[in-house]
Amino acid sequence: MSPRHRNGSAQAATAVAVVADVMAAIIGLWILMYLFDANRANDLVQFVQNAARWLAGWSHDLFTFDAAWLRVVAGYGLAALVYLLLGHALAGRLRRY
Repeated sequence: MSPRHRNGSAQAATAVAVVADVMAAIIGLWILMYLFDANRANDLVQFVQNAARWLAGWSHDLFTFDAAWLRVVAGYGLAALVYLLLGHALAGRLRRY
């Protein structure tokens, strides 16, 4: 393998890992904003909520706990964890090639 090919795959792996980290960070930020009862009329809070809801659309109502804060932490936290695990696993595979 040429060094150029390895460098390209390493850059792709880094990009995949960074994207996964950013996605998980947005979801984690929304969890913190929810737990600390951030002002939902604020534009930043609305942006983070909408982005997190879009990223975790498949899991945000997955659990039916009685406590609303527990539903948010479990549903959105699961999405963040999945993005981290899959993103870094894919980045690891890309680095090998």
